Amino acid sequence: MTTASTARRRARTTASLVSLGALLATSATVLTAAPATAAETLLSQGKTATASSTEGAGYAASAAVDGDLTGTRWASQWSDAQWLQVDLGARANVSRVVLNWEGAYGKAYEIQLSDNGTDWRTVTSVTAGDGGTDELAVSGTGRYVRLQGVTRATGYGYSLWEFRVYGESGTTQPEPGGAVRVTGSQGNWRLTVGGQPYTVKGLTWGPSMADAPRYMPDLRSMGVNTVRTWGTDASSKPLLDAAAAHGLKVMNGFWLQPGGGPGSGGCVNYVTDTAYKNTMLTEFAKWVDTYKSHPATLMWNVGNESVLGLQNCYGGAELEAQRNAYTTFVNDVAKKIHSIDPDHPVTSTDAWTGAWPYYKRNAPDLDLYSMNAYGDVCGVRQDWIDGGYDKPYIITETGNAGEWEVPDDVNGVPDEPTDVQKAEGYTKAWNCVTGHQGVALGATMFHYGLEHDFGGVWFNLLPDGLKRLSYYAVKKAYAGSTAGDNTPPVITNMTVTPASAAPAGREFTVRADIRDPDGDPVTPKIYLSGNYANGDKRLVDAQYRSLGNGTFAVTAPEKLGVWKVYVQAEDGRGNAGIETKSVKVVAPPVAGTNIALGRPATASSSQASYGDCPCPPSHAVDGNPGTRWASDWSDPQWIQVDLGSVRSFNRLQLVWDPAYAKSYEVQVSDNGTTWRTIHTTTTGNGDIDTIEAGATARYVRLQLTARGTGWGYSLHEFGVYA
Repeated sequence: MTTASTARRRARTTASLVSLGALLATSATVLTAAPATAAETLLSQGKTATASSTEGAGYAASAAVDGDLTGTRWASQWSDAQWLQVDLGARANVSRVVLNWEGAYGKAYEIQLSDNGTDWRTVTSVTAGDGGTDELAVSGTGRYVRLQGVTRATGYGYSLWEFRVYGESGTTQPEPGGAVRVTGSQGNWRLTVGGQPYTVKGLTWGPSMADAPRYMPDLRSMGVNTVRTWGTDASSKPLLDAAAAHGLKVMNGFWLQPGGGPGSGGCVNYVTDTAYKNTMLTEFAKWVDTYKSHPATLMWNVGNESVLGLQNCYGGAELEAQRNAYTTFVNDVAKKIHSIDPDHPVTSTDAWTGAWPYYKRNAPDLDLYSMNAYGDVCGVRQDWIDGGYDKPYIITETGNAGEWEVPDDVNGVPDEPTDVQKAEGYTKAWNCVTGHQGVALGATMFHYGLEHDFGGVWFNLLPDGLKRLSYYAVKKAYAGSTAGDNTPPVITNMTVTPASAAPAGREFTVRADIRDPDGDPVTPKIYLSGNYANGDKRLVDAQYRSLGNGTFAVTAPEKLGVWKVYVQAEDGRGNAGIETKSVKVVAPPVAGTNIALGRPATASSSQASYGDCPCPPSHAVDGNPGTRWASDWSDPQWIQVDLGSVRSFNRLQLVWDPAYAKSYEVQVSDNGTTWRTIHTTTTGNGDIDTIEAGATARYVRLQLTARGTGWGYSLHEFGVYA
């Protein structure tokens, strides 16, 4: 609101104070006769303030308790029955409330007190307010003090330069049950637990909840004080109990679709799906009520990366509407949680700072923001400054750079950082978090996980229970030192030869320099992952042999495509170094000339439009491993090639797509009508079949009788070699 009245600041006093002023001016004897009273203390400044609404981003509730009488203010939306309240942090004897109104003042309003932020009692009422400064003598005890607007004096909302609450010094009580607060003012916030400063030194939680007692001592030894979850339900209790037993706190998560991590998926319509929202609100409220008094509860985190994830469901104007509706719903959840549990903050996590404007606009009841940021974590600070945000934040996932942030390697897949680079990434992330003093309140870095698979090796601090260099980087950041620890082997200079042309089923060479800082004997192992070749994220034991001096001959998989090769070095003391490079597996060379290349091919059927199709039979003889022939999804099928004349050949090579033949025959013909069989199999397993079978004929046909999958038959290449 911008009007001439914004400059008006007229002081007023209550009748009782006017009378007291007159007495002081006329009779000194009255003053000396007055009994002594305890000194008042300003209790509200810098404390957590919330409001029913704000006029805009620059008029947050916190502006009314920041001590600035002329520069900042809270302003509500333009309607009656708005409120502003301040959490004093503990119960206090309240003696006076001072309201410094801006031009948009309250004509009728009440001052209310509460012990729990839910049940309110009115201690004074004003029915003929005229703006300026209202000094109100009150008497009562409470932790929360609220201005409850009844009637506005203008066509605007309610607006206060400052909302000051005074009480007698030394009358406050300790925080109930170690209550958690976000305290302070713009750019000078802090988190407190039981009134004591608390910096979140956390990790995201990976093991089962039931296994929490097993791992909590290790987390404690790392200097970790917080673990973060993505969901909260009955299974959460063992984690909370174990955390409390070891002096740790838990950031209890609530999952909303479409999330961006574990359990992601689903395209909820936040504009229209009231049933889903009501169900989630009821479910979340149930678990807040269950765990609000648990000593391990630190805060509640509503949703994970859904503002970003909605782009996978909607586009254009509808995407904007959904993002606004989602963050509005997050605010509804925050209000509900606050009504049940006033003693723990509420936050919401997303995957980009571009989500924060939606929270700023639609979720004023969040106590702080949360952000998942990896390689770009150090850019969050500038984004926060540029966005003009008025809430602090926590980094809820961070560490080394992710797949989406690194350049591609020679085989066109993300170039995974080395163990040394990953450890440096955690150190850098923590330095950037702690460098944003008064705004970034800590981090729960990713990830205290045990999975020994593609993602586990990229991000887990202890895959398969083995501690990485990153584990010790986090420990040094949180505990301050790793002196005396036995640390992992270090692997450098890993190479794969040939990196882009490893023949399927044949050997390629892997080499790496392996050293152990503590001089421990090291056991190397080799694993493979088909994540980029077939979507299988598991790490499987490779077939390999040692050639000495850190060099290994590794047998390539039969499946073509880009694979990841892992060298894992274990020191026998619970530590491991792991390095990885990619290798492109190609069809093994076949001696001779492919006389089927480019020749006319026909088939019983072909897919016209499915996935990457059309997939005509000509694609099987075009010499391009990136194209394929694909049949209908039924048995039997056939594909044949016309060599142009009667030709002699001695072998075939079939490069299968995952839709392969379990049973088939190789048939030849001189006239395309009369066929004779030269090879039969009933144990096909896909990948590549190199068939040593010779004949002299013009036509070569695959008679396909049993599929290996529920799809049809599909060949990348059908080679006939002379």
